[in-house]
Amino acid sequence: MRGDLVRKLIARCLTTGLAVLAFLVVALTGATGWGLALAVAALAAAAVERRVRPGADIIAESVLLAAGILVGYARRLDAGFDPALTLTALVLLGLVLLVGPLRDAGNLELRAANLPVRSWTPLVAAQLGNALLVLLGLVAVAAALTLPALVALAAALVVAGACGVVGLDLARRRFRPPTGGGAVARALRAHQPEFLLYFSAPPGSEYQVTMWLPYLERIGRPFLVLLREPEFLPAVAAATSAPVVYCPTLKAMDEALVPSLRVAFYVNHGAKNSHCIRFNQLTHVQLHHGDSDKAPSANPVSAIFDRIFVAGPAAIERYARAGVEIPAEKFVVVGRPQVESIEVRTAPARGLANPTVLYTPTWTGHHADANYCSLPVAETLLRRLLERGATVILRAHPYTSQNPTSARQLARLTDLLAAEKARTGRPHLWGAAASRELSLTECVNRSDALVSDVSGVISDYLYSGKPYAVTDMGVDGDDFVARFPLAGSGYVLRRDMADVDEVLDRLLVTDPLASARWETRRRYLGDFPADAYAEGFLDAARRELDRGWSPPAPRTSEAVAPADAPA
Repeated sequence: MRGDLVRKLIARCLTTGLAVLAFLVVALTGATGWGLALAVAALAAAAVERRVRPGADIIAESVLLAAGILVGYARRLDAGFDPALTLTALVLLGLVLLVGPLRDAGNLELRAANLPVRSWTPLVAAQLGNALLVLLGLVAVAAALTLPALVALAAALVVAGACGVVGLDLARRRFRPPTGGGAVARALRAHQPEFLLYFSAPPGSEYQVTMWLPYLERIGRPFLVLLREPEFLPAVAAATSAPVVYCPTLKAMDEALVPSLRVAFYVNHGAKNSHCIRFNQLTHVQLHHGDSDKAPSANPVSAIFDRIFVAGPAAIERYARAGVEIPAEKFVVVGRPQVESIEVRTAPARGLANPTVLYTPTWTGHHADANYCSLPVAETLLRRLLERGATVILRAHPYTSQNPTSARQLARLTDLLAAEKARTGRPHLWGAAASRELSLTECVNRSDALVSDVSGVISDYLYSGKPYAVTDMGVDGDDFVARFPLAGSGYVLRRDMADVDEVLDRLLVTDPLASARWETRRRYLGDFPADAYAEGFLDAARRELDRGWSPPAPRTSEAVAPADAPA
Protein backbone atom coordinates (compact mmCIF):
# COMPACT_ATOMS: atom_id res chain seq x y z
CA MET A 1 0.00 0.00 0.00
CA ARG A 2 1.09 3.55 -0.63
CA GLY A 3 1.74 4.49 2.98
CA ASP A 4 3.82 1.40 3.53
CA LEU A 5 5.81 2.01 0.35
CA VAL A 6 6.48 5.63 1.34
CA ARG A 7 7.85 4.55 4.73
CA LYS A 8 10.08 1.95 3.12
CA LEU A 9 11.36 4.44 0.54
CA ILE A 10 12.14 7.05 3.20
CA ALA A 11 13.98 4.47 5.32
CA ARG A 12 15.98 3.28 2.30
CA CYS A 13 17.00 6.82 1.30
CA LEU A 14 18.02 7.74 4.85
CA THR A 15 20.17 4.65 5.33
CA THR A 16 21.94 4.93 1.99
CA GLY A 17 22.28 8.71 2.06
CA LEU A 18 23.71 8.89 5.58
CA ALA A 19 26.11 5.96 4.93
CA VAL A 20 27.52 7.61 1.80
CA LEU A 21 27.75 10.99 3.51
CA ALA A 22 29.51 9.53 6.57
CA PHE A 23 32.11 7.77 4.38
CA LEU A 24 32.76 10.87 2.28
CA VAL A 25 33.16 13.13 5.33
CA VAL A 26 35.64 10.74 6.97
CA ALA A 27 37.54 9.85 3.80
CA LEU A 28 37.74 13.27 2.14
CA THR A 29 37.76 15.77 5.01
CA GLY A 30 39.47 16.14 8.33
CA ALA A 31 36.14 16.28 10.24
CA THR A 32 36.54 12.80 11.70
CA GLY A 33 34.24 13.48 14.65
CA TRP A 34 31.42 14.64 12.38
CA GLY A 35 31.98 11.62 10.13
CA LEU A 36 31.71 9.21 13.06
CA ALA A 37 28.55 10.98 14.26
CA LEU A 38 27.03 10.62 10.80
CA ALA A 39 28.00 6.93 10.80
CA VAL A 40 26.12 6.41 14.07
CA ALA A 41 23.11 8.23 12.58
CA ALA A 42 23.29 5.96 9.51
CA LEU A 43 23.36 2.89 11.77
CA ALA A 44 20.25 4.15 13.57
CA ALA A 45 18.56 4.66 10.20
CA ALA A 46 19.56 1.13 9.18
CA ALA A 47 18.00 -0.24 12.38
CA VAL A 48 14.76 1.58 11.58
CA GLU A 49 14.86 0.27 8.02
CA ARG A 50 15.22 -3.29 9.29
CA ARG A 51 12.03 -2.79 11.30
CA VAL A 52 10.16 -1.40 8.31
CA ARG A 53 11.74 -3.86 5.84
CA PRO A 54 12.72 -6.99 7.82
CA GLY A 55 14.45 -8.52 4.80
CA ALA A 56 16.35 -5.36 3.84
CA ASP A 57 19.74 -5.94 2.17
CA ILE A 58 22.14 -3.30 3.52
CA ILE A 59 25.46 -4.97 2.67
CA ALA A 60 26.75 -2.04 0.60
CA GLU A 61 25.86 0.46 3.31
CA SER A 62 27.45 -1.74 6.00
CA VAL A 63 30.70 -1.95 4.00
CA LEU A 64 30.77 1.83 3.55
CA LEU A 65 30.10 2.44 7.22
CA ALA A 66 32.69 -0.12 8.36
CA ALA A 67 35.30 1.42 6.04
CA GLY A 68 34.50 4.95 7.16
CA ILE A 69 34.54 4.05 10.86
CA LEU A 70 37.85 2.18 10.56
CA VAL A 71 39.49 5.04 8.65
CA GLY A 72 38.29 7.43 11.36
CA TYR A 73 39.54 5.03 14.05
CA ALA A 74 43.01 4.88 12.45
CA ARG A 75 43.17 8.68 12.32
CA ARG A 76 42.17 8.96 15.95
CA LEU A 77 44.82 6.48 17.08
CA ASP A 78 47.44 8.03 14.78
CA ALA A 79 49.83 5.14 15.57
CA GLY A 80 50.71 3.88 12.11
CA PHE A 81 50.07 0.20 11.40
CA ASP A 82 47.98 -1.36 14.19
CA PRO A 83 47.63 -5.19 14.05
CA ALA A 84 44.55 -5.14 16.32
CA LEU A 85 42.79 -2.61 14.10
CA THR A 86 43.74 -4.62 11.00
CA LEU A 87 42.28 -7.78 12.53
CA THR A 88 39.16 -5.83 13.48
CA ALA A 89 38.80 -4.74 9.86
CA LEU A 90 39.09 -8.33 8.62
CA VAL A 91 36.55 -9.61 11.17
CA LEU A 92 34.11 -6.81 10.30
CA LEU A 93 34.46 -7.57 6.59
CA GLY A 94 33.75 -11.25 7.22
CA LEU A 95 30.74 -10.42 9.38
CA VAL A 96 29.29 -8.05 6.77
CA LEU A 97 29.53 -10.81 4.17
CA LEU A 98 28.26 -13.66 6.39
CA VAL A 99 25.46 -12.14 8.45
CA GLY A 100 23.00 -11.98 5.56
CA PRO A 101 23.44 -15.59 4.39
CA LEU A 102 23.31 -16.87 7.99
CA ARG A 103 20.12 -14.90 8.63
CA ASP A 104 18.56 -16.27 5.43
CA ALA A 105 19.59 -19.82 6.37
CA GLY A 106 18.09 -19.36 9.83
CA ASN A 107 14.84 -18.14 8.25
CA LEU A 108 14.49 -21.52 6.55
CA GLU A 109 14.21 -23.27 9.91
CA LEU A 110 11.00 -24.12 11.76
CA ARG A 111 10.23 -21.81 14.66
CA ALA A 112 7.63 -22.51 17.30
CA ALA A 113 5.97 -21.08 20.37
CA ASN A 114 3.90 -22.76 23.09
CA LEU A 115 5.88 -25.97 22.64
CA PRO A 116 8.40 -27.45 25.11
CA VAL A 117 11.31 -26.88 22.71
CA ARG A 118 13.85 -24.10 22.28
CA SER A 119 14.71 -23.27 18.67
CA TRP A 120 17.51 -20.90 19.61
CA THR A 121 19.52 -21.10 16.37
CA PRO A 122 16.88 -19.46 14.08
CA LEU A 123 16.21 -16.82 16.73
CA VAL A 124 19.90 -15.91 17.08
CA ALA A 125 20.36 -15.97 13.29
CA ALA A 126 17.48 -13.52 12.90
CA GLN A 127 19.21 -11.08 15.27
CA LEU A 128 22.70 -11.22 13.72
CA GLY A 129 21.95 -8.25 11.46
CA ASN A 130 20.99 -6.15 14.47
CA ALA A 131 24.09 -7.41 16.31
CA LEU A 132 26.28 -6.22 13.42
CA LEU A 133 24.72 -2.75 13.55
CA VAL A 134 25.30 -2.59 17.31
CA LEU A 135 28.89 -3.76 16.81
CA LEU A 136 29.58 -1.06 14.22
CA GLY A 137 28.08 1.49 16.60
CA LEU A 138 30.36 0.31 19.41
CA VAL A 139 33.40 0.52 17.13
CA ALA A 140 32.37 4.06 16.15
CA VAL A 141 32.07 5.05 19.81
CA ALA A 142 35.43 3.43 20.58
CA ALA A 143 36.95 5.45 17.73
CA ALA A 144 35.37 8.67 18.97
CA LEU A 145 36.73 8.03 22.48
CA THR A 146 40.14 6.93 21.11
CA LEU A 147 39.98 3.64 23.00
CA PRO A 148 42.64 0.98 22.23
CA ALA A 149 41.89 -1.07 19.11
CA LEU A 150 41.87 -4.20 21.28
CA VAL A 151 38.49 -3.07 22.66
CA ALA A 152 36.98 -3.01 19.17
CA LEU A 153 38.65 -6.33 18.30
CA ALA A 154 37.23 -8.00 21.42
CA ALA A 155 33.69 -6.83 20.60
CA ALA A 156 34.07 -8.01 16.98
CA LEU A 157 35.29 -11.43 18.09
CA VAL A 158 32.27 -11.89 20.38
CA VAL A 159 29.87 -11.32 17.48
CA ALA A 160 32.04 -13.46 15.20
CA GLY A 161 31.89 -16.26 17.75
CA ALA A 162 28.10 -16.14 17.80
CA CYS A 163 28.07 -16.25 13.98
CA GLY A 164 30.40 -19.25 14.03
CA VAL A 165 28.23 -21.21 16.47
CA VAL A 166 25.08 -20.42 14.48
CA GLY A 167 26.77 -21.33 11.20
CA LEU A 168 27.99 -24.68 12.51
CA ASP A 169 24.57 -25.60 13.90
CA LEU A 170 22.80 -24.62 10.67
CA ALA A 171 25.31 -26.67 8.65
CA ARG A 172 24.75 -29.67 10.94
CA ARG A 173 20.98 -29.37 10.49
CA ARG A 174 21.33 -29.10 6.72
CA PHE A 175 23.85 -31.88 6.05
CA ARG A 176 23.01 -34.22 8.94
CA PRO A 177 19.27 -33.74 9.61
CA PRO A 178 18.05 -35.58 12.70
CA THR A 179 16.17 -38.83 12.15
CA GLY A 180 12.43 -38.31 12.48
CA GLY A 181 12.67 -34.54 12.07
CA GLY A 182 13.81 -31.82 14.40
CA ALA A 183 12.75 -30.99 17.93
CA VAL A 184 9.66 -29.06 16.77
CA ALA A 185 8.38 -31.97 14.69
CA ARG A 186 8.95 -34.41 17.56
CA ALA A 187 7.09 -32.14 19.98
CA LEU A 188 4.18 -31.82 17.52
CA ARG A 189 3.91 -35.58 17.14
CA ALA A 190 3.79 -35.86 20.92
CA HIS A 191 1.08 -33.16 21.02
CA GLN A 192 -1.07 -35.20 18.55
CA PRO A 193 -3.00 -32.26 17.04
CA GLU A 194 -6.21 -33.22 15.22
CA PHE A 195 -6.56 -29.99 13.23
CA LEU A 196 -4.65 -26.87 12.29
CA LEU A 197 -5.44 -23.26 11.56
CA TYR A 198 -3.40 -22.19 8.53
CA PHE A 199 -2.61 -18.49 8.11
CA SER A 200 -0.81 -16.35 5.56
CA ALA A 201 -1.54 -12.64 5.14
CA PRO A 202 -0.01 -9.13 4.91
CA PRO A 203 1.29 -7.42 8.08
CA GLY A 204 -1.40 -6.20 10.44
CA SER A 205 -3.82 -9.04 9.66
CA GLU A 206 -3.46 -11.10 12.83
CA TYR A 207 -7.02 -10.13 13.87
CA GLN A 208 -8.19 -12.63 11.25
CA VAL A 209 -6.69 -15.39 13.41
CA THR A 210 -7.30 -14.08 16.91
CA MET A 211 -11.07 -13.76 16.31
CA TRP A 212 -11.25 -17.54 15.77
CA LEU A 213 -8.84 -18.82 18.41
CA PRO A 214 -11.31 -18.85 21.35
CA TYR A 215 -13.77 -20.96 19.34
CA LEU A 216 -11.13 -23.35 18.04
CA GLU A 217 -10.08 -23.90 21.65
CA ARG A 218 -13.70 -24.63 22.60
CA ILE A 219 -13.82 -27.50 20.10
CA GLY A 220 -11.96 -29.40 22.81
CA ARG A 221 -9.45 -31.15 20.56
CA PRO A 222 -5.66 -30.55 20.36
CA PHE A 223 -4.67 -28.29 17.46
CA LEU A 224 -1.90 -26.06 16.16
CA VAL A 225 -1.64 -22.75 14.33
CA LEU A 226 0.59 -22.79 11.26
CA LEU A 227 1.96 -19.42 10.11
CA ARG A 228 3.79 -18.56 6.89
CA GLU A 229 5.11 -15.13 7.95
CA PRO A 230 7.35 -14.77 11.02
CA GLU A 231 6.05 -11.38 12.19
CA PHE A 232 2.78 -12.96 13.36
CA LEU A 233 4.43 -15.47 15.70
CA PRO A 234 4.59 -13.33 18.90
CA ALA A 235 1.05 -11.90 18.65
CA VAL A 236 -0.67 -15.17 17.76
CA ALA A 237 1.29 -17.16 20.36
CA ALA A 238 0.22 -14.67 23.03
CA ALA A 239 -3.45 -15.17 22.09
CA THR A 240 -3.57 -18.96 22.55
CA SER A 241 -2.07 -21.80 24.53
CA ALA A 242 -1.99 -24.01 21.42
CA PRO A 243 1.31 -24.59 19.61
CA VAL A 244 2.08 -21.91 17.01
CA VAL A 245 4.53 -22.88 14.30
CA TYR A 246 6.18 -20.70 11.65
CA CYS A 247 6.88 -22.71 8.47
CA PRO A 248 9.00 -20.72 5.98
CA THR A 249 9.23 -23.43 3.31
CA LEU A 250 7.31 -26.34 1.85
CA LYS A 251 9.87 -28.68 3.41
CA ALA A 252 9.14 -27.15 6.81
CA MET A 253 5.44 -27.74 6.25
CA ASP A 254 6.13 -31.39 5.44
CA GLU A 255 7.76 -31.62 8.86
CA ALA A 256 5.03 -29.75 10.76
CA LEU A 257 1.99 -31.52 9.29
CA VAL A 258 2.16 -34.59 11.50
CA PRO A 259 0.09 -37.75 10.79
CA SER A 260 -2.52 -37.09 13.51
CA LEU A 261 -3.93 -34.05 11.63
CA ARG A 262 -7.33 -34.48 9.99
CA VAL A 263 -8.66 -30.99 9.16
CA ALA A 264 -7.15 -27.68 8.09
CA PHE A 265 -9.08 -24.44 8.71
CA TYR A 266 -8.42 -21.22 6.77
CA VAL A 267 -9.54 -17.65 7.46
CA ASN A 268 -8.83 -15.95 4.12
CA HIS A 269 -8.05 -16.60 0.47
CA GLY A 270 -4.30 -15.95 0.70
CA ALA A 271 -2.20 -17.10 -2.25
CA LYS A 272 -0.10 -19.38 -0.03
CA ASN A 273 -3.17 -21.39 0.97
CA SER A 274 -2.37 -23.63 -2.00
CA HIS A 275 0.78 -24.76 -0.19
CA CYS A 276 -1.41 -26.47 2.42
CA ILE A 277 -4.31 -27.55 0.23
CA ARG A 278 -1.86 -29.84 -1.59
CA PHE A 279 -2.02 -32.17 1.45
CA ASN A 280 -4.92 -34.27 0.23
CA GLN A 281 -5.18 -36.37 3.38
CA LEU A 282 -6.70 -33.33 5.14
CA THR A 283 -10.21 -31.91 4.90
CA HIS A 284 -9.82 -28.23 4.02
CA VAL A 285 -12.39 -25.84 5.53
CA GLN A 286 -12.73 -22.11 4.76
CA LEU A 287 -13.99 -20.06 7.73
CA HIS A 288 -13.50 -16.49 6.40
CA HIS A 289 -12.75 -13.62 8.79
CA GLY A 290 -16.08 -11.86 8.46
CA ASP A 291 -19.37 -11.99 6.58
CA SER A 292 -20.31 -9.12 4.29
CA ASP A 293 -21.65 -8.30 0.85
CA LYS A 294 -18.18 -7.22 -0.30
CA ALA A 295 -16.96 -8.74 -3.56
CA PRO A 296 -14.16 -10.74 -1.81
CA SER A 297 -16.84 -12.58 0.21
CA ALA A 298 -17.85 -14.40 -2.98
CA ASN A 299 -14.35 -15.21 -4.15
CA PRO A 300 -14.31 -18.02 -6.76
CA VAL A 301 -11.19 -19.39 -5.02
CA SER A 302 -13.53 -20.69 -2.30
CA ALA A 303 -14.36 -23.57 -4.63
CA ILE A 304 -11.01 -25.25 -3.94
CA PHE A 305 -11.96 -26.00 -0.32
CA ASP A 306 -13.72 -29.19 0.74
CA ARG A 307 -16.08 -27.26 3.01
CA ILE A 308 -17.08 -23.60 3.24
CA PHE A 309 -18.43 -22.60 6.64
CA VAL A 310 -20.80 -19.66 6.22
CA ALA A 311 -22.76 -17.60 8.71
CA GLY A 312 -26.15 -18.00 7.04
CA PRO A 313 -28.05 -18.82 3.84
CA ALA A 314 -27.39 -15.30 2.52
CA ALA A 315 -23.71 -16.17 2.07
CA ILE A 316 -24.63 -19.09 -0.20
CA GLU A 317 -26.93 -16.81 -2.19
CA ARG A 318 -24.06 -14.31 -2.49
CA TYR A 319 -21.89 -16.80 -4.37
CA ALA A 320 -24.78 -17.67 -6.72
CA ARG A 321 -25.51 -13.98 -7.31
CA ALA A 322 -21.85 -13.45 -8.25
CA GLY A 323 -22.01 -16.32 -10.75
CA VAL A 324 -19.69 -18.54 -8.70
CA GLU A 325 -20.85 -22.13 -9.08
CA ILE A 326 -20.01 -24.25 -6.02
CA PRO A 327 -21.73 -27.56 -5.17
CA ALA A 328 -24.33 -27.09 -2.44
CA GLU A 329 -22.85 -29.89 -0.33
CA LYS A 330 -19.69 -27.85 0.24
CA PHE A 331 -21.57 -25.19 2.22
CA VAL A 332 -22.24 -25.57 5.94
CA VAL A 333 -24.26 -22.90 7.78
CA VAL A 334 -22.60 -22.43 11.19
CA GLY A 335 -23.57 -18.91 12.23
CA ARG A 336 -21.04 -16.28 13.22
CA PRO A 337 -19.86 -17.42 16.66
CA GLN A 338 -18.09 -14.12 17.36
CA VAL A 339 -21.48 -12.40 17.88
CA GLU A 340 -22.61 -14.63 20.78
CA SER A 341 -21.66 -11.97 23.36
CA ILE A 342 -23.52 -9.18 21.59
CA GLU A 343 -26.51 -7.97 23.63
CA VAL A 344 -29.78 -8.26 21.71
CA ARG A 345 -32.33 -5.44 21.85
CA THR A 346 -35.71 -6.93 20.94
CA ALA A 347 -37.83 -3.78 21.29
CA PRO A 348 -37.25 -0.87 18.87
CA ALA A 349 -35.50 2.06 20.53
CA ARG A 350 -37.03 5.06 18.84
CA GLY A 351 -36.48 8.73 19.57
CA LEU A 352 -33.51 8.23 21.88
CA ALA A 353 -32.18 11.34 23.55
CA ASN A 354 -28.42 11.69 23.15
CA PRO A 355 -27.87 8.35 21.38
CA THR A 356 -24.51 6.63 21.09
CA VAL A 357 -23.61 5.94 17.45
CA LEU A 358 -20.88 3.54 16.36
CA TYR A 359 -19.17 4.62 13.11
CA THR A 360 -16.93 1.99 11.46
CA PRO A 361 -15.40 3.16 8.17
CA THR A 362 -13.69 0.41 6.24
CA TRP A 363 -10.40 0.74 4.29
CA THR A 364 -9.88 1.48 0.61
CA GLY A 365 -9.15 -2.12 -0.43
CA HIS A 366 -6.48 -3.37 -2.77
CA HIS A 367 -8.45 -2.50 -5.90
CA ALA A 368 -10.87 0.22 -6.95
CA ASP A 369 -13.83 -2.18 -7.24
CA ALA A 370 -13.43 -3.06 -3.54
CA ASN A 371 -13.15 0.54 -2.27
CA TYR A 372 -16.14 1.09 0.01
CA CYS A 373 -14.38 3.58 2.30
CA SER A 374 -16.53 6.55 3.40
CA LEU A 375 -13.76 8.55 5.10
CA PRO A 376 -13.66 11.17 2.28
CA VAL A 377 -17.22 12.29 3.15
CA ALA A 378 -17.35 11.37 6.83
CA GLU A 379 -16.84 14.86 8.26
CA THR A 380 -20.32 15.91 7.15
CA LEU A 381 -21.80 12.81 8.78
CA LEU A 382 -20.01 13.34 12.09
CA ARG A 383 -20.96 17.01 12.28
CA ARG A 384 -24.64 16.11 11.79
CA LEU A 385 -24.40 13.46 14.51
CA LEU A 386 -22.78 15.91 16.92
CA GLU A 387 -25.48 18.50 16.19
CA ARG A 388 -28.06 15.91 17.28
CA GLY A 389 -26.29 15.42 20.61
CA ALA A 390 -24.94 11.98 19.72
CA THR A 391 -21.95 10.37 21.37
CA VAL A 392 -19.72 8.90 18.65
CA ILE A 393 -17.55 5.78 18.82
CA LEU A 394 -15.17 5.96 15.84
CA ARG A 395 -13.61 2.56 15.14
CA ALA A 396 -11.58 2.55 11.92
CA HIS A 397 -10.34 -0.49 9.99
CA PRO A 398 -6.85 -1.70 11.04
CA TYR A 399 -5.50 -1.05 7.52
CA THR A 400 -6.58 2.62 7.47
CA SER A 401 -3.18 3.98 8.51
CA GLN A 402 -1.47 2.23 5.59
CA ASN A 403 -3.05 4.69 3.16
CA PRO A 404 -1.70 8.25 3.74
CA THR A 405 -4.85 9.91 2.40
CA SER A 406 -7.12 7.81 4.61
CA ALA A 407 -4.84 8.43 7.59
CA ARG A 408 -5.15 12.21 7.10
CA GLN A 409 -8.93 11.98 6.74
CA LEU A 410 -9.15 9.90 9.92
CA ALA A 411 -6.94 12.40 11.77
CA ARG A 412 -9.36 15.23 10.87
CA LEU A 413 -12.25 13.23 12.29
CA THR A 414 -10.44 12.46 15.54
CA ASP A 415 -9.52 16.15 15.89
CA LEU A 416 -13.19 17.01 15.44
CA LEU A 417 -14.26 14.55 18.13
CA ALA A 418 -11.49 15.66 20.50
CA ALA A 419 -12.51 19.32 20.18
CA GLU A 420 -16.18 18.50 20.71
CA LYS A 421 -15.38 16.29 23.71
CA ALA A 422 -13.36 19.11 25.28
CA ARG A 423 -16.24 21.54 24.69
CA THR A 424 -19.19 19.42 25.82
CA GLY A 425 -17.67 16.61 27.89
CA ARG A 426 -19.47 13.94 25.86
CA PRO A 427 -17.49 10.65 26.06
CA HIS A 428 -16.63 10.19 22.39
CA LEU A 429 -14.19 7.35 21.69
CA TRP A 430 -11.63 6.96 18.90
CA GLY A 431 -8.17 5.56 18.21
CA ALA A 432 -6.80 3.01 20.67
CA ALA A 433 -9.69 3.60 23.09
CA ALA A 434 -12.14 2.30 20.48
CA SER A 435 -10.03 -0.27 18.64
CA ARG A 436 -7.65 -1.84 21.17
CA GLU A 437 -9.02 -1.11 24.63
CA LEU A 438 -12.51 -2.18 23.52
CA SER A 439 -13.45 -5.16 21.38
CA LEU A 440 -15.91 -4.78 18.53
CA THR A 441 -18.51 -6.58 20.65
CA GLU A 442 -18.06 -4.03 23.45
CA CYS A 443 -18.42 -1.19 20.95
CA VAL A 444 -21.63 -2.74 19.62
CA ASN A 445 -23.04 -3.19 23.11
CA ARG A 446 -22.32 0.44 24.05
CA SER A 447 -24.05 1.85 20.97
CA ASP A 448 -27.67 2.50 20.02
CA ALA A 449 -27.11 2.57 16.25
CA LEU A 450 -24.44 1.94 13.63
CA VAL A 451 -23.20 3.81 10.58
CA SER A 452 -20.87 1.66 8.50
CA ASP A 453 -19.55 1.06 5.04
CA VAL A 454 -20.11 -2.22 3.19
CA SER A 455 -18.22 -4.56 5.54
CA GLY A 456 -18.54 -7.49 7.90
CA VAL A 457 -19.27 -5.16 10.82
CA ILE A 458 -22.85 -4.79 9.61
CA SER A 459 -23.48 -8.54 9.74
CA ASP A 460 -22.17 -8.65 13.30
CA TYR A 461 -24.23 -5.61 14.30
CA LEU A 462 -27.33 -7.18 12.77
CA TYR A 463 -27.31 -9.72 15.60
CA SER A 464 -28.07 -6.94 18.11
CA GLY A 465 -31.38 -6.05 16.45
CA LYS A 466 -30.42 -2.38 16.57
CA PRO A 467 -30.68 -0.06 13.51
CA TYR A 468 -27.86 0.62 11.09
CA ALA A 469 -27.09 2.82 8.10
CA VAL A 470 -24.87 1.85 5.15
CA THR A 471 -22.85 4.28 3.03
CA ASP A 472 -23.14 3.95 -0.76
CA MET A 473 -19.72 5.08 -1.95
CA GLY A 474 -20.10 3.76 -5.51
CA VAL A 475 -22.17 4.76 -8.50
CA ASP A 476 -24.80 2.03 -8.10
CA GLY A 477 -27.73 4.32 -7.31
CA ASP A 478 -30.93 2.27 -7.27
CA ASP A 479 -28.90 -0.90 -7.82
CA PHE A 480 -27.03 -0.53 -4.53
CA VAL A 481 -29.41 -2.70 -2.52
CA ALA A 482 -29.47 -5.30 -5.30
CA ARG A 483 -25.66 -5.56 -5.15
CA PHE A 484 -25.51 -5.37 -1.35
CA PRO A 485 -28.77 -6.89 -0.03
CA LEU A 486 -27.84 -6.36 3.62
CA ALA A 487 -28.38 -2.64 2.99
CA GLY A 488 -32.07 -3.41 2.36
CA SER A 489 -32.70 -3.71 6.10
CA GLY A 490 -30.71 -0.57 6.82
CA TYR A 491 -30.78 3.06 5.75
CA VAL A 492 -28.64 4.00 2.76
CA LEU A 493 -26.48 7.13 2.89
CA ARG A 494 -25.60 8.53 -0.53
CA ARG A 495 -22.02 9.46 -1.34
CA ASP A 496 -22.83 13.20 -1.54
CA MET A 497 -24.51 13.05 1.90
CA ALA A 498 -27.50 14.91 0.46
CA ASP A 499 -29.84 12.58 2.37
CA VAL A 500 -27.93 12.58 5.65
CA ASP A 501 -30.64 14.35 7.70
CA GLU A 502 -33.40 12.09 6.35
CA VAL A 503 -31.34 8.96 7.01
CA LEU A 504 -30.43 10.02 10.55
CA ASP A 505 -34.12 10.70 11.28
CA ARG A 506 -34.99 7.15 10.23
CA LEU A 507 -31.95 5.67 12.00
CA LEU A 508 -32.33 7.45 15.34
CA VAL A 509 -35.99 8.53 15.55
CA THR A 510 -38.55 6.49 13.58
CA ASP A 511 -36.67 3.23 12.60
CA PRO A 512 -39.35 1.95 10.16
CA LEU A 513 -37.29 -1.17 9.27
CA ALA A 514 -37.12 -2.56 12.81
CA SER A 515 -39.27 -5.61 12.09
CA ALA A 516 -37.62 -6.36 8.71
CA ARG A 517 -34.20 -6.74 10.35
CA TRP A 518 -35.19 -9.94 12.19
CA GLU A 519 -35.77 -11.89 8.98
CA THR A 520 -32.54 -10.48 7.54
CA ARG A 521 -30.79 -11.53 10.74
CA ARG A 522 -31.90 -15.15 10.25
CA ARG A 523 -30.76 -15.18 6.61
CA TYR A 524 -27.36 -13.69 7.35
CA LEU A 525 -26.54 -15.20 10.74
CA GLY A 526 -28.42 -18.48 10.76
CA ASP A 527 -31.23 -19.65 13.02
CA PHE A 528 -29.49 -20.84 16.17
CA PRO A 529 -30.72 -20.48 19.78
CA ALA A 530 -29.25 -17.43 21.49
CA ASP A 531 -28.19 -19.34 24.60
CA ALA A 532 -26.07 -21.77 22.53
CA TYR A 533 -25.36 -19.76 19.41
CA ALA A 534 -21.68 -20.74 19.02
CA GLU A 535 -22.59 -24.44 19.25
CA GLY A 536 -23.57 -24.30 15.57
CA PHE A 537 -19.93 -23.78 14.64
CA LEU A 538 -18.51 -26.09 17.30
CA ASP A 539 -20.79 -29.00 16.31
CA ALA A 540 -19.99 -28.55 12.61
CA ALA A 541 -16.25 -28.48 13.31
CA ARG A 542 -16.44 -31.64 15.42
CA ARG A 543 -18.39 -33.41 12.66
CA GLU A 544 -15.63 -32.64 10.19
CA LEU A 545 -13.03 -34.00 12.61
CA ASP A 546 -15.01 -37.20 13.14
CA ARG A 547 -16.15 -37.70 9.56
CA GLY A 548 -14.77 -40.93 8.07
CA TRP A 549 -11.55 -40.79 10.12
CA SER A 550 -8.92 -43.32 9.15
CA PRO A 551 -5.11 -43.30 9.34
CA PRO A 552 -3.68 -40.81 6.82
CA ALA A 553 -2.56 -42.09 3.45
CA PRO A 554 1.08 -41.65 2.42
CA ARG A 555 1.72 -38.07 1.48
CA THR A 556 2.15 -37.16 -2.15
CA SER A 557 2.97 -33.54 -1.56
CA GLU A 558 6.02 -33.54 -3.82
CA ALA A 559 3.96 -34.77 -6.71
CA VAL A 560 1.20 -32.19 -6.33
CA ALA A 561 3.19 -29.17 -5.20
CA PRO A 562 2.36 -26.00 -7.17
CA ALA A 563 4.55 -25.51 -10.21
CA ASP A 564 5.64 -22.09 -9.02
CA ALA A 565 6.26 -23.15 -5.42
CA PRO A 566 9.71 -22.43 -4.02
CA ALA A 567 12.09 -25.36 -3.71
